[in-house]
Amino acid sequence: MARAFILVGGTRMGGGLLYVQAAQRLGLQPITLSDDPTRYDHFAAKEGEAIRVDTDDLDALIRECSRLQETYGIAGITGALDPVYATVGKLCRHFDLPGPNPDAVEQCCDKYTQRKLLAASGIPMPAYRLATNAAEVQDSAAELGLPVVVKPAVGSNSEGVRLCCTADELAQHTSYLLGGQHIWRSGPRMLVEEFAQGPSYGVNTIGNEVIGISVYHSGPPPRFVTPVDEIHPAPLTEDEHERITDISLRCLRALGLGWGPAGIQVRWTTRGPVVIEVNPRLHGSPIPQLIRLSYGVDLITAHIKLAIGEEWDLRKTHSQTAVARYLVADRSGTLDWIGGDSEAAAVPGVVEVKFYDQTQRPIFNKGDDLDLLGHVIAVSSSLPHTEAILQRAVDLIDWSITPFRDH
Repeated sequence: MARAFILVGGTRMGGGLLYVQAAQRLGLQPITLSDDPTRYDHFAAKEGEAIRVDTDDLDALIRECSRLQETYGIAGITGALDPVYATVGKLCRHFDLPGPNPDAVEQCCDKYTQRKLLAASGIPMPAYRLATNAAEVQDSAAELGLPVVVKPAVGSNSEGVRLCCTADELAQHTSYLLGGQHIWRSGPRMLVEEFAQGPSYGVNTIGNEVIGISVYHSGPPPRFVTPVDEIHPAPLTEDEHERITDISLRCLRALGLGWGPAGIQVRWTTRGPVVIEVNPRLHGSPIPQLIRLSYGVDLITAHIKLAIGEEWDLRKTHSQTAVARYLVADRSGTLDWIGGDSEAAAVPGVVEVKFYDQTQRPIFNKGDDLDLLGHVIAVSSSLPHTEAILQRAVDLIDWSITPFRDH
């Protein structure tokens, strides 16, 4: 009987496709369960299978996996995004497969609960307040002092996250979140946080081991969460690396994580590293590609092997500098065309050029991950050389966005 590896959900930026391809290399039949498989780039993967199912309905997922067991031996199950990862843990428990602790994942995905657990362990982080209405948002901001970051307590992909530097910006963003434009997965609960200023780092772990630390540069406020580029490995002193590693491992212990991958976002402030957020799953594409290019460590294959109960290998085999440059939409409107990928890919040192969407997609320029049109990855033996390669490649890419008509 063929062995299947099940991926619940997917990503538009390529992480799902990487899982499908890695499963195939391991001799597994990849099967994706998704509410809309056509949204994701691995939908048409060669030899892959995609099934439509409500990924918020655990019973429906259990029924679909039980049906698949009539044809396949299910070797493992995983997911690529926060909203379904706790469900993945419950599925793994139901079918007696290795997987994440669903209780730990659920409490980690609630950013307010996560903050309380981290605070109880004495982990440095921004001051914060919980708000459920506009008055509480204003009171919280007054207590903390502007600027503040306002974001949904439950959410992913940086949706609804904004830096508010003035009272008008605070009122405008609160109105957006509470006025019906933002889709809440649960009741409207918002975190109002002190703005931690300093360089941003992404820490990638698997099990209880830090595999790599990247530094990423974002666009100007208020859309500070949309990355412009990500550098791996981050240029850090030995002391800085040790302190970021220490705080990251403390986060895993405080949150009950430690099975499989996790991603921790850290800012280095005047008081040292402070934790912005912990994601109880692997950071999305192109982070796995950067780590593989930098060190030779394939985190996705390691994650799959862990999920199917096989031995995994995290040994670093080389040292290079890999950088991803993101292509960021500069306005709202309809994406008419985007091109230059083949020319950019031909630049020596460029290893990947990826566009995330087809044309004619509406873009709302809200400062979240949906503003990203694609990325370019380059690698070399030094950071200046890699950045020069990237610039040559990105200069060959262009796109057109037609602004929306006013009604």
